[in-house]
Amino acid sequence: MKTVQVELGNRTYPITISKGILEDIGSSLSRFGFSSPLALVSNTTVFPLYGATVSRSLSLSGFSCKEIILPDGEEYKTLASAEKIVDALLQARLDRKSAIIALGGGVIGDGAGFAASIYKRGIDFIQIPTTLLAQVDSSVGGKTGVNHPRGKNMIGTFWQPRLVWIDIDTLASLPRRELLAGISEIIKYGIIGDRDLFDYLERTARNILGLEGDTLRHIIRRSCQIKADIVSRDEREGGIRTILNFGHTIGHALETATGYKVFLHGEAVAIGMLVEAEIANLMGLLHHEEVLGIRRLLHAYGLPTAIPRDIDLEIFFAAMKLDKKAVSGTIRFILPDRIGSVAVHSSVPESAIRKAVEQAMEQ
Repeated sequence: MKTVQVELGNRTYPITISKGILEDIGSSLSRFGFSSPLALVSNTTVFPLYGATVSRSLSLSGFSCKEIILPDGEEYKTLASAEKIVDALLQARLDRKSAIIALGGGVIGDGAGFAASIYKRGIDFIQIPTTLLAQVDSSVGGKTGVNHPRGKNMIGTFWQPRLVWIDIDTLASLPRRELLAGISEIIKYGIIGDRDLFDYLERTARNILGLEGDTLRHIIRRSCQIKADIVSRDEREGGIRTILNFGHTIGHALETATGYKVFLHGEAVAIGMLVEAEIANLMGLLHHEEVLGIRRLLHAYGLPTAIPRDIDLEIFFAAMKLDKKAVSGTIRFILPDRIGSVAVHSSVPESAIRKAVEQAMEQ
């Protein structure tokens, strides 16, 4: 098994990455000293695929477990869903020594983690991410939360998991579109801090899209290493962790303006990365050839790069101003100066933002 550590003092936790390890989760939790009862939170898509394996593993290790199954979809990442989880925890009489297991993608991980952080003022939780996007991004770092109609992830907490358990075999059942959305976040890691990873993604696209095991393990592990290193240095996003939001200022606004129903998160981030690269180019920060390189890699994986022409720009720009990175009403952007290097910029001309958005609408 490959393990990456998120170093946070006495809250340090491992990210375990391997194949065929779902059936070992029960024995792993025993080694970590967890006790019954537990809660398993999943959704109507993932639970029929992997719920029985996880539940059986827990039972064989002596754990009793309350199963909480939610509808699938970003539109269910709400306070109502978090309340449903809390209601089920209360009905099952889980105590402060209990733990929640999140089995699913980012919506389940964020929502279950948020519920864990507020239930009886905080209980442990375990991430078992089953989508590529969740494996390389949302399961690591302790950001939990739900959406609000006015903005994505506006209600949430920082609440670190006790461990992250990544079985890359779960990617075999992932719809192609979901796989590509995860690759978008891996491309982001290359742009913000690892040119070698960016180039590797370009060279090995065929292997990655063919779910070749060693290649997948490498890009997942490298992505987790990059994020773990940043989180270890800046857990609550007071400094360097902000760079993980490259592509997200535009991407989150796009998700909000389309009601979370048009784009998967990784698709919105793909568009956001290209638009923000164009902004950097318009500001003289990034060479045009680098923008073309980003566009080429996004296209190699079939990711979208255009903003819909019928988008409500009023809602779009209003959502951008509500972005969590905004300070005193000023929008902050993470902009690249080259592939492999980014910086935070607070003084971004509105003319450059609007021009880049208009260019993306014209594609």
